[in-house]
Amino acid sequence: MDGTIVDTEKIWKRATELLVERYGVVYEGEIRQILDERLHGLATHKSCHIIKDLLGIEKHVDELIHEKRTLARELYTNAEVALIEGFADFHATVRSHELSHAIATNADDTTVHITDQAVNLRQFFGNHIYGISCVDNVCKPDPAIYLHAAQSLGIAPTECIAIEDSAHGVAAAQAAGMYTIGIAAASGRRGLGKADFVADTYAEIDLQKIFASKG
Repeated sequence: MDGTIVDTEKIWKRATELLVERYGVVYEGEIRQILDERLHGLATHKSCHIIKDLLGIEKHVDELIHEKRTLARELYTNAEVALIEGFADFHATVRSHELSHAIATNADDTTVHITDQAVNLRQFFGNHIYGISCVDNVCKPDPAIYLHAAQSLGIAPTECIAIEDSAHGVAAAQAAGMYTIGIAAASGRRGLGKADFVADTYAEIDLQKIFASKG
């Protein structure tokens, strides 16, 4: 969802920046680089565990999670949340091939809800929107959410194509046995090298070619 369907990377980076600065940490230089690399594509609760451990913050991790979610919610309210360029056209192509499709995201229920409110995800996916609450908050790079989505669609994971924008997401999809496309439209190619195919834009994804290569 984040970084593949909606362009929210700046929102979550800003939420991280505001959170760590509350605890006297300047979000720049090495700290920025380390957090950007380690948190990209992670669920909020996992990212807050890393922030707490890395920066030695004494507050309980549940408090950090609440603070980060609150900051992100405020940023969502004040920001222009938009679909990734080319996604709507790509989705139309998916529907023209009559392919089942779903969201399998590391986002929690709160984030899914505010994102749906911002861009109306259900117009594209109906009820097939699966966040980590569906799998007891087990987040990527564990494949649980992808396996759950495939099962919910009634499709074998090996017959699925996953589109991801982070190393954690690519690892999760591949662990589930899915053909994986890395999409660099929002966050660049960093961490996507292990994907089966990397596209800079949705226009570069040729489904017919992928179908042919998979037989």
